Amino acid sequence: MKKAVYPKIFHGASNLIFENARLLRNNQTETEIILWNILKEYKLKGFKFRRQHPIANYIADFYCHKAKLIIEIDGEYHNDKDQILKDKERTNYFVEIGMQEIRFSNNEILFELENVLDVINNLIGLKNEK
Repeated sequence: MKKAVYPKIFHGASNLIFENARLLRNNQTETEIILWNILKEYKLKGFKFRRQHPIANYIADFYCHKAKLIIEIDGEYHNDKDQILKDKERTNYFVEIGMQEIRFSNNEILFELENVLDVINNLIGLKNEK
């Protein structure tokens, strides 16, 4: 069987990662749905977001290729010490390949959405000025 070849924006993600991303898109959390409903129409200054986007061995909750920006929404399990280490490793990888990752908690999405959007707007505004 021939291996699928994907564009560089996926950084060599495997077929398994693509399949897992598809499953995640079909089973979004409440907070992912809330943010996606905003980001999918988020044509701010030409910046388009993708959800559950494969990047190498990872799946970004939300990714904007033009801004090289990854947005993650962290549930309670991200407070586990093993998960904290995995998240740091992941973040370091994204930095190495020239991306910026920002993280928000479920509670920030649920109760501080305007602040979350301000942070995203500010980051995109800075990227647009470059």
